[in-house]
Amino acid sequence: MTITLNIPSTSNINEFDAKMILAGELYERGKLSLGQAAKLASVSKRTFIEIMGNYGYSVFGNEEAEILNDVRNA
Repeated sequence: MTITLNIPSTSNINEFDAKMILAGELYERGKLSLGQAAKLASVSKRTFIEIMGNYGYSVFGNEEAEILNDVRNA
C-alpha cells in the first residue's frame, strides 16, 4: 500500500524521521513485525533496533509480561 502525506514544511520533520515515527508506532501497536517496521523505515532490522530508542520506542514493548517473555526466549 502506498500512502502520501503532506507534512507542513514548518514541522521540521524530514522523510526519514516520518518513516521512523510511523514504523515505531506501528511496531509498538503490534501492527507490524520488527522486520516489517525496519523495511518501512528503509533500514536493516539491526539499524532499526539500534535507533528506535532515539524516537521513543522500545524493542521490548511496554508491558512487563512482554519483557519477561522476550528474556525467556533470548
